[in-house]
Amino acid sequence: MMAQEVKKVKLDPSKVKGRLVYHTVKRGFDILASGVALVLLSPLFGVLTVKIKREDGGPAFYSQTRIGKNGKPFKMWKFRSMIVNADQMVEQLEEQNEIDGAMFKIKDDPRITKIGHIIRKYSLDELPQLWNVLIGDMSLVGPRPPLPSEVEEYTDYDKQRLLVMPGCTGLWQVTKRNEADFDEMVWLDIVYINHSGILEDLKLIIKTVLVMVHPNGAY
Repeated sequence: MMAQEVKKVKLDPSKVKGRLVYHTVKRGFDILASGVALVLLSPLFGVLTVKIKREDGGPAFYSQTRIGKNGKPFKMWKFRSMIVNADQMVEQLEEQNEIDGAMFKIKDDPRITKIGHIIRKYSLDELPQLWNVLIGDMSLVGPRPPLPSEVEEYTDYDKQRLLVMPGCTGLWQVTKRNEADFDEMVWLDIVYINHSGILEDLKLIIKTVLVMVHPNGAY
């Protein structure tokens, strides 16, 4: 397996960051695609904003500090899918965490709103990240951007996933998604980094669209 091949490989940072043509084309595509998508999806943004606010009166958008390329923090945007004080409940729900390693995930999370269950199932809560792509915090394809608290638990091996810009989607999202534990997610991210390319990115974007139409276990 390709993943098995890189599972314990230490990536060469200079080689990862030195692919000037690939990174230039990738950034140009990110700007073009995210800009067009934001315009075309603006009616959907309007509908979701109204529905989210109508449920409990809270804000439609939610921002959270995440860690990007080279450990740089940035504010990531999503449609709010949880109750307003969800972040304050993490500690009391810690024992219910279903993901091993430096991640927090509960399948039947009591903090998720009614509309939140729907937009999470079809990954619509992630659409505002197109703005993060447009301004250069994220790429369309790359590793999931981790929380600062998660990075604090990273080993040197885990930190290799911070060598590249985080993405809205990636190999992990279109394959195992929530079936994977933390170690498997890192493994898949390193597979992507080690074999990334324009064609590979396009394939993952197409697979992501298909997953949004036919969900693969998002929650």
